[in-house]
Amino acid sequence: MHDPHGHPRGLYVLFFSEMWERFSYYGMRALLIFYMTQTFRFGDELSYTVYGAYTALVYLTPVFGGLIADRVLGYRRAVIVGSLLMAAGQFCLAIESVPVFYFALSLLIVGNGFFKANISTIVGKLYAAGDARRDAGFTIFYMGINVGAGLAPVVCGWVGETYGWRWGFVLAGVGMVAGLVNFLWGQARFRERADAGGPLDPANLAAPARSREVAVYAGVVVAVGAACALMNFPEFVGYLFLFSAIPILAYLVGYSFTKCEPVARHRLWVALTLTAVSVVFWAFFEQAGSSLNLFTDRNVDREVLGLVVPAAVFQAVNPLFILIFGPLFAALWVALGARNPTIPLKFGLGILQLGLGYVALFYGAWISRDHGSVALVWLVLGYLFHTTGELCLSPVGLSMITKLSPPRMTGMMMGVWFLSISFAQYVAGLLARLTSVAEEGGAAGAIDPVATVMVYGGLFGQLALIALAVGAITMLLAPLVNRGTHGIR
Repeated sequence: MHDPHGHPRGLYVLFFSEMWERFSYYGMRALLIFYMTQTFRFGDELSYTVYGAYTALVYLTPVFGGLIADRVLGYRRAVIVGSLLMAAGQFCLAIESVPVFYFALSLLIVGNGFFKANISTIVGKLYAAGDARRDAGFTIFYMGINVGAGLAPVVCGWVGETYGWRWGFVLAGVGMVAGLVNFLWGQARFRERADAGGPLDPANLAAPARSREVAVYAGVVVAVGAACALMNFPEFVGYLFLFSAIPILAYLVGYSFTKCEPVARHRLWVALTLTAVSVVFWAFFEQAGSSLNLFTDRNVDREVLGLVVPAAVFQAVNPLFILIFGPLFAALWVALGARNPTIPLKFGLGILQLGLGYVALFYGAWISRDHGSVALVWLVLGYLFHTTGELCLSPVGLSMITKLSPPRMTGMMMGVWFLSISFAQYVAGLLARLTSVAEEGGAAGAIDPVATVMVYGGLFGQLALIALAVGAITMLLAPLVNRGTHGIR
């Protein structure tokens, strides 16, 4: 079944399911740092550590969720399992208990692993190989992500600030349930494609398949327990990355020498190099939910037309800018044609603009150091540069992996890309800890803005210098690096 513009109708079911899931995630993310510092009276350092570990694991688990869907559950069942776990996690967050809080985060981590990778896979399954509508379909789907991400901080942030943080989480849970209901209601429009050929396709059903499905559900319980342990001891997440990254990198380097022809080897090295560069971008960019969020709360003048806007609402600025500028950037790349910047150059441009965003934030803090109240324009300008930087790097990164990876390594390299983002989330938490300004048990409202403004401003200045340097070096080396792509742009 297709709409008048030629897209499968299942696309719009998936659009709204993803929109509600992103509403749930970004609504929760906007509140999380405030919930820890204001409800549980966690100190800044502990809050940043937990936040970094949580977001790192959220980006790590889809690697495993995709494999399980491929080999056992199928994509449709995986999305349903993920939705149920995440809805339960959001509602558990509303219970003001530290042990329940860590358990709720664990449900969200595991649930996201089942949901995130597989709903995108179903979108791809709607189109036949070589179908020219596929890119446009993913563009429509991507807009759903940003509609949800833009609405969530405004709605959940206002509810949380006005009626209590717990009610913001309840609203995020309601959003997740809405996404699941929409998915179940519309599954007839994609069910055949989402299950076809999979282990639990009705044509393939057998006792061994069912037993593997049961084993997955038992594994979910174990995974939630493991995630809960990591949330209680978040510093161990760093060791998890260390012990997983070293053998993966060693394998890829060995593979490039033993299995690849020179052209394929060079392309793989370029993909690995730019993936490493992207860690800098994401580690700096992802200050948004942690140090930037508390900076907004403690040091930004948020009065607009006589009303004080809740700090969590400003988490909507980035996705709203994406909705505005995303189509313009897409049109720009098409219009440039053969003059379109190369992949390494776009990476450099993205990191350079990220640095300019931190220049704006640092300058806003510096000129406000005597009174501690930063004009709102500097925050918005910072987010604007961060967004244009994201539009240069993020969509290009996924495309780069599919273009430069050896054919038999594309899936693993996509996993490496997400693993690098996951690691960057953990590093982002470590960087945010540099802005810790209160001892554990301190109330955020008692913090002197004059004392904190350059604590944040100092970090933003350092991030600006590093990002500008890395961006400039990447752009200078872009012609050399691009030679390794052997003509792929």
